[in-house]
Amino acid sequence: MTRPVKLGAPPSYDEGGLAGVLPRVVHSLGGPQLSPAAGAAPLPAAKRAVVVLADGLGADLLRRRSGHAPFLRVAAAGQDPAIPGVLTAGFPSTTATSMGTFGTGLPPGTHGLAGYQVRVPGSDRLFNELDWIDGPDPVQWQPHATVFERTAAAGVPVTMVGPAKFEDSGLTTSALRGARFTGARELASLVDAAVRAARATPRALVYLYWGDIDRTGHQHGCESWQWGEAVELLDGELRRLRTMLPDDTSLTVTADHGMVDVPDSAKTDVARDRELRAGVTLVGGEPRGLQLYCREGAAADVAATWAARVGDDGWVMTRDEAVAAGLFGPVSPEVLPRFGDVIVAVHAPIGFVDTRVMNSRIVSLIGQHGSLTDAEQQIPFIHLPAR
Repeated sequence: MTRPVKLGAPPSYDEGGLAGVLPRVVHSLGGPQLSPAAGAAPLPAAKRAVVVLADGLGADLLRRRSGHAPFLRVAAAGQDPAIPGVLTAGFPSTTATSMGTFGTGLPPGTHGLAGYQVRVPGSDRLFNELDWIDGPDPVQWQPHATVFERTAAAGVPVTMVGPAKFEDSGLTTSALRGARFTGARELASLVDAAVRAARATPRALVYLYWGDIDRTGHQHGCESWQWGEAVELLDGELRRLRTMLPDDTSLTVTADHGMVDVPDSAKTDVARDRELRAGVTLVGGEPRGLQLYCREGAAADVAATWAARVGDDGWVMTRDEAVAAGLFGPVSPEVLPRFGDVIVAVHAPIGFVDTRVMNSRIVSLIGQHGSLTDAEQQIPFIHLPAR
């Protein structure tokens, strides 16, 4: 295993990570005590709660570009010091996996949403957990009860607010089932829907998802002026959301991962690199968090080859080493084969693509994530208690 000079924040799957967000909020509503919230500083009690997940809003980016987010900047500065304002997303730091962690309160090694593109065990094909095209039954793929299911069963109404295309999608069904869905297109409409849902019942948990910050970062880069404008839009709508919520309602803002910019010149195409292809049957995962599925008996040689090429620019490890390092949390036997035989997580602003399985749009994305660096791992946890 190779290690760069500075290791990013290690994945946390307890109250210090994304897995603890919903359980802690549910407990503040008087709902069931859902692990892993037991060891966390309790959030102030509330009758109702709105949780906003802003896809791609990394804590490092938010801190460095806080001029675009005055509402969130002030909220973070005034937060109770007992409630840490930064959590870790988990590995790989990608939306599909993070949604599984967020929605179930479990680590990837348990919920089994193992990455952006993963091999279906026993097959020779990759499955995209984000779009779920031709994917397995989502409930069989992720059979554990979600936080929303357990919360609704305890008598707290749960509403999910997001773009209409996500209703009954494979990822929603797998990771976030159990909520009543309300769809809308524009962020302002989503905020209005969240307010209506919060006001509708004396107790409520409302979840709002917004993906444009991630989309903008992918397309234009997270250092772009477009990314700043996307954050400004979110910040203004969060301010409006806070003012319209009933006084007994808390507001929590978090994310699923951060992001770094990777220029085209820093991307290596495995499809054109015979040395890196040797022994590898499928290249899954993300450009910054690859999962290499190898021919039988080739994993050690593949790991050695990639370690020599990556050097101090990243980590290269076998699946057994990654599991032993706790990257996925406890790993169940049925989930283990979903992870690559060799894991590559880069530290430098570089990436590895495979034009045999990635289309030109994915290859050309500027903003990237998936690895173990602070910029990708650290996410905000901003909690505004009921007034």
